[in-house]
Amino acid sequence: MTTEADPSAQESPAGDAPGAPTLTVDELAARAGVTVRTIRFYSTRGLLPPPDIGPRRVGRYGPDHLSRLALIEELQHHGLTLAAIERYLEQLPPDMSEHDLAIHRALVASWIPDSAAEMSREQLERRAGRALDEADVDRLAAMDVLERTDDADTFRIDPGMLHLGLRLLDVPIGLDSILAARGVMLQHSREAAKELTRLFQDEVWGPYSERERDPEAVAAMKSLSAHMQPMVVQALVTAFQRTLKEELRARYSGRSTTG
Repeated sequence: MTTEADPSAQESPAGDAPGAPTLTVDELAARAGVTVRTIRFYSTRGLLPPPDIGPRRVGRYGPDHLSRLALIEELQHHGLTLAAIERYLEQLPPDMSEHDLAIHRALVASWIPDSAAEMSREQLERRAGRALDEADVDRLAAMDVLERTDDADTFRIDPGMLHLGLRLLDVPIGLDSILAARGVMLQHSREAAKELTRLFQDEVWGPYSERERDPEAVAAMKSLSAHMQPMVVQALVTAFQRTLKEELRARYSGRSTTG
């Protein structure tokens, strides 16, 4: 099936460059779990940048398009209307990378209620963009992305983890290493959560402890807690991202200079 691209797109000769657009609109739709019609609609509303134009005037999409669609999906799960999503995306820099979009998606996904969704093997493979063998399914199950059911071709999926899990399938890192990294993050995030909760209890809730029976005071504290949570998560993500960059820079820049 030949796909016509957006006339405003620019022809790109770098079709084989790393991260270069390689997906047709049909392939992008399958990977994102949406219809081609939805992609065209998003494009007309400015939610997606135009594709690159390749040989035969076929539009080609890349990782940034897929990441933007994943972000839109998370915003929809969060209950935002299309108009609200448009306003959200308008505030983002137009040249955001796939990595930066993933950071935004992670922040949004952290506030989506936990809810498993059933998905067939065919649907899962469409999202992955390739056939999945039992080793792939075992890998996803080990990462808590999915659970097997009595039907061998039906799985319970964690929507918040699906996009990340499928991307990790193609990362050349052993499953043991991924699980070890996950364990480290869970351990330290749990410790941070406990310490921040203790701090909130001692420093914020403490002054209200004598008014616990006052419905207005309780409601006020619950509202304050709800407003603080997004700020705390964003602060943690930002702090971790910067600290990780510093650690990697210190470790590997030192090796490059001494090697």
